[in-house]
Amino acid sequence: MPTPPGSWEFWIDRGGTFTDVIGRTPAGELVTLKLLSENPEQYADAASAGMDALIERHGEAPVLAVRMGTTVGTNALLERKGEPTVLAITAGHKDALRIGTQNRPNLFALEIVLPELLYSRVIEIAERMTAEGNIIRPLDEAAACAALEDAFDEGYRAVAIALMHSYRYPAHEKRLAAIAREIGFTQVSASHEVSGLIKLIGRGDTAVVDAYLSPVLRRYVDRTRARLKSGTRLFFMQSSGGLAEADAFRGKDAILSGPAGGVVGMAAAARAAGFDRVIGFDMGGTSTDVSHFAGRYERTLETTIAGVRLRMPMLDIRTVAAGGGSICRSDGMRLRVGPESAGAVPGPACYRRGGPLTVTDCNLMLGRLQPEFFPHVFGPGGDEPVDRDIVVERFKVLAAEIAAAIGKPAAPEEIAEGCLLIAVENMARAIKQVSIERGHDVTGYVLNAFGGAAGLHASLVADRLGISRVMIHPLAGLLSAYGIGLAEMRLMRQQTINVALDGAESRLRQTTDTLAADARRALEAQGVPSDHIETLPTVELRYDGVDSTLTVALGIPDAMRAAFESLHRARFGFINEDKPIIADTVSVEAISASSALTQMPPPPPLCGTAPPL
Repeated sequence: MPTPPGSWEFWIDRGGTFTDVIGRTPAGELVTLKLLSENPEQYADAASAGMDALIERHGEAPVLAVRMGTTVGTNALLERKGEPTVLAITAGHKDALRIGTQNRPNLFALEIVLPELLYSRVIEIAERMTAEGNIIRPLDEAAACAALEDAFDEGYRAVAIALMHSYRYPAHEKRLAAIAREIGFTQVSASHEVSGLIKLIGRGDTAVVDAYLSPVLRRYVDRTRARLKSGTRLFFMQSSGGLAEADAFRGKDAILSGPAGGVVGMAAAARAAGFDRVIGFDMGGTSTDVSHFAGRYERTLETTIAGVRLRMPMLDIRTVAAGGGSICRSDGMRLRVGPESAGAVPGPACYRRGGPLTVTDCNLMLGRLQPEFFPHVFGPGGDEPVDRDIVVERFKVLAAEIAAAIGKPAAPEEIAEGCLLIAVENMARAIKQVSIERGHDVTGYVLNAFGGAAGLHASLVADRLGISRVMIHPLAGLLSAYGIGLAEMRLMRQQTINVALDGAESRLRQTTDTLAADARRALEAQGVPSDHIETLPTVELRYDGVDSTLTVALGIPDAMRAAFESLHRARFGFINEDKPIIADTVSVEAISASSALTQMPPPPPLCGTAPPL
């Protein structure tokens, strides 16, 4: 909704290195600020500091709403600092999530290092249903209650529940969740609610992630809300590309919170400029996120992040550890760039804080980054620009080390250029994964470069991919925050039905109606009027006996079959007319019809008059 006269609205993206803040002033203008995400010498919280600074500069007024994308959930997952969690699973499957799917991403690795488990205790639940809903073993409520009480007495307050076939027959899970809440568990994540999809492993893992991260997010939400005045609405960006009220924001939704805002922003900016096929290239301080857009958001139902499997709809974003802060070094035989990052503190060597050489330093060394135009304040030097002398000296030392290792001289500039090209190749490879490897000809696309470091590298990446047009929005350095401001409130409901497409029209319509009604109720509970909600139904189709699914719009079977075959031919190069097509999963996305796009003021003008590329 548009901001009422006389009030502020803030859109914030808290990244690993920088926090971007965009404010819509009481006069309807956009004002911006970029801060280090961590700067204990100057402030405790970057988001609050940014809002306070903009209000001080442009005038005091009530804050109507704050929209945020945050890395809090992602960081807790990476650092394994979530809530101690109990897993309640069907008896006989105690080790199912530890065993996993037996995928081997590194086929020839002799030592398989499994990721650390998120749950620290397992309760086996005496119950069992068949895939047809017949009860083989009734739920032993007394035994389940006793086991959960023991875990509660040990201090556990979060429980993930994953029972066999509960995606279709959730009665036992619902009763078990009720028992856990009666005992006093403050976080109960039932797999049929978190991820109503077939496959115990992915569904169970997603429930565990939700139980593990939701308490962390709840504490963060409470702290953020405490800094806001009464009456300010707080929203968070979800991994699926939509906003959610703070109280409806869950751990499973937070993994790609910030990058999702970038996808929304880059798609909206590209459409406004007249481009309908676009590659998103979001290069920040810690990593680079790439995405593909050709008229609709692309989502994936299964992904692995930080060694944890998730089975739920998320925007299809590929992340590569190549950002402005990616550390450049030599292992004695070759140059290495990333995956480690210098972060906000100490940051790159040029920040004067004793940090390592990074991609940013490479650009400074090669004259691609001009110190006099670098606006930020680092260290005790006040308003001094970044220090090139430190960078030159550090590259000389690295060049001497490499020369000693390989037995021939190496110029510091050559080392810097080599590191830069490695980073470019890593980023181009990630773009190929979301485009060329899926049958898209990127030579007809525009590369939408955004994020604090993308402008320095966009031409190199475009050349590497054969892309002839690069788009840089006036708010490119803060486009993820801009996208969070443009985003609608969205949520998704899904159900696996696993039936043959032929003859399934009635079943598809019935399932769609049920999911749509549930999605509408959930969005209305977040304050969206019923007449402002639209629903978008889709179906995941696959060939019988094949796991890979493709998404098509719900329609008559012949139209869905034609759409599926067209997508299959583009993605895999063939179709199989002899195999029946299976309707695997029905999805319904409920969207709050937003006037944000029509009410959005123009972005600040560019400083120069360079023609678009």
